[in-house]
Amino acid sequence: MYEIENVLRDYAWGSTTAIAALLGRQESGRPEAELWIGAHPDSPSVARVPEDGSAAPLDSLISRDPEHFLGADSVARFGPRLPFLAKVLAAAQPLSLQVHPSLEQAKAGFARENAEGVAPDAPHRNYRDDNHKPEMILALTPFEALCGFRPVPETRKILARVAAAFDSGNGEAPALIGALLEDLSAGNERDGLRSAFERLITGGQAVADDTAIIVAALLSEASFAPYEAEINTVISLNEKYPGDPGVLISLLLNRVSLAPGEAVYLPAGNVHAYLHGLGVEVMASSDNVLRGGLTPKFVDVPELLRTVDFEPVAVPRLEAERTVMDQELFRPPFEEFQLQRIELTPDAGPVPLAQSGAAVIVVMAGDIYLDSPKGDLQLSRGGSAFLAAAEAPVNVHPVAGSTEPALAFAVTTGL
Repeated sequence: MYEIENVLRDYAWGSTTAIAALLGRQESGRPEAELWIGAHPDSPSVARVPEDGSAAPLDSLISRDPEHFLGADSVARFGPRLPFLAKVLAAAQPLSLQVHPSLEQAKAGFARENAEGVAPDAPHRNYRDDNHKPEMILALTPFEALCGFRPVPETRKILARVAAAFDSGNGEAPALIGALLEDLSAGNERDGLRSAFERLITGGQAVADDTAIIVAALLSEASFAPYEAEINTVISLNEKYPGDPGVLISLLLNRVSLAPGEAVYLPAGNVHAYLHGLGVEVMASSDNVLRGGLTPKFVDVPELLRTVDFEPVAVPRLEAERTVMDQELFRPPFEEFQLQRIELTPDAGPVPLAQSGAAVIVVMAGDIYLDSPKGDLQLSRGGSAFLAAAEAPVNVHPVAGSTEPALAFAVTTGL
């Protein structure tokens, strides 16, 4: 078992307080958007090596003996790298509207950009690695998001409600609203959503101008019933990114509110944006993001349109399974990862760690004690560890003499 130190990413949308408050750390004074827990080469965790007291980046440590650290099954399936990346994510402002590629798209895109000589850190680079990035988010606080295309009939009702804002002396509704309604009436739902999305993402200044007119009309309304969340999202996004195509694209997407403990999963092609909240995010180990709006960063529209899945979906909620000792296990339909929530009262018995190959664990409250046939480790709030596959089986205990409950999250593969 290796205690690890993790890297904080200070993206501008991050909260300055949430991660520090959660883990009992001192605030850095900068936005703290994501705490990366894993072996992604861009920001690997650093392991303390107990044998000699040295420190090693986790990806470097794993490369010394992949089968020992990852397990033979994981190496055979995913290669000699940790297949997942865990994060604590704290969004104080909306993230970019984005989509992640499939594995085939990632491999092809990464190879193509390498062949073209695109620098690894170039701002116009789409593919930072050759892996896909399916992911899930588990809310720790009330968490707001956009996630996947809503079924078209409901979206048409929302657009009609937006158009109704012009019925009370706000002038003539922009032709854009009618054009979007026509898009969503033609052909099947998938084709209609593609037409509407493409109209907005390629509309340039005309869409920006119409967005300003639409938002001005909405601001004059006293009530948006029954679509308060959807329309208030348009208004708030326009405050941050005035005229951005993502402002109206949000009306095509499921508007999701998660209570603490609820989760959603996001497969390749799912257009989404996290809006606000604190959560545990887990994904395949990749940093491939194609942006579609709500960002000053590069947007590659042709590549985006090749990547988006325009099939309307229900909100992809992920229900927990109950494990031994009544713990929660979240198993999305991806082989790279699963997430275990472990809650211990001071008098609780040991909880078996749900481990398949390597695992990481992070403590968010109290103290825990890990033991395996090969060693043991105590962790307190804010502490985290990497557990080699060869350490299994591992049990999680409350620390003797504890008076406070403990809470930890563990990630391993879904094999």
